[in-house]
Amino acid sequence: MVVQTMWKDRLCFSDLESSAARIENLKKLGCGVLRFAVPDLEAAEVLGNLACMVSMPLVADIHFDYKIALACLDFPIAKIRLNPGNIGGRDKVEAVLSKAAALSRPIRIGVNAGSLPQDLRLRNDEGSLETAEALVLAAEREMAIFDDFGFKDFLVSMKASSVADTIKANRILSQRSDVPLHVGVTEAGPLIAGVVRNTAALMALLGEGIGDTVRVSLSDTMENEIIAGREILLAAAGIAGKEGQGRLNPQGVNIVSCPLCGRSSFDTHAFTARWQSRLYALDKSITVAIMGCAVNGPGEARHADIGITGAGDKVLIFRKGKVIRTIDVDEADTAFGEELNRL
Repeated sequence: MVVQTMWKDRLCFSDLESSAARIENLKKLGCGVLRFAVPDLEAAEVLGNLACMVSMPLVADIHFDYKIALACLDFPIAKIRLNPGNIGGRDKVEAVLSKAAALSRPIRIGVNAGSLPQDLRLRNDEGSLETAEALVLAAEREMAIFDDFGFKDFLVSMKASSVADTIKANRILSQRSDVPLHVGVTEAGPLIAGVVRNTAALMALLGEGIGDTVRVSLSDTMENEIIAGREILLAAAGIAGKEGQGRLNPQGVNIVSCPLCGRSSFDTHAFTARWQSRLYALDKSITVAIMGCAVNGPGEARHADIGITGAGDKVLIFRKGKVIRTIDVDEADTAFGEELNRL
């Protein structure tokens, strides 16, 4: 199971070095695929150069102009995302598919509730066709085009801002076809709302074995999209059987932290903010506890591989419930880093 996100800025030649560095950091956080909007040929060239600089598989998201897709395929861009229905006539679709096939590049068919074909949109607006079924019909039309040209290396995404429509559409298509599915709620909103909506949809779908890649779409940072995606996979794996756990493959750090209360003598919020990115970037499958007081420290978090908590005017660092260091608050970051490196 792969977590992906989408680049949120315009592509620019002057930003190549900084963009490449940020992409490598996204990979460390757990991003497996990164998608870019490519609105013109200049953006295609920028993305192509960027693809030569990073190890992350990059995806070109293209609408309306098939020449942009052809240009992207001249570079080591891992995948093309398009909607054959708005890329032009069949000859233009065939040109893209032929070149992609010759280069063994996959294509993602992307269907969104907000950009349905006109006839399906009209039926949906008048109430004679449910949104979920309209999404499936739109996807099946595009799949039929690919089948006509004998192109098999593709996956499908069907997204809506509605949790119910997203779940239903993916359930329907998964029953009708074994095509790989990219799942997530689109235009899901700001951080809290977006995480809640995506969690509701993805937990339902992943629990049924539906979905091969995921994106938690947020009006927030790419980093938070990746972290949210990882946490959803971790939660889904926790309630899945052995087969589901293997498919979801929840690797990496599990952070447990308390919300603070009147007993707290240690600022867990500030400490978590300082350490979150570094912890998620670790190539270790461990549980880290960041707790505020002795009640929630080595006791409730005794399962943690490493933990830190307040205790009066001191800070305790513990492993598996056993206190290994007692330090002053101003030594907390240094001591925690030392013990973390010993794991």
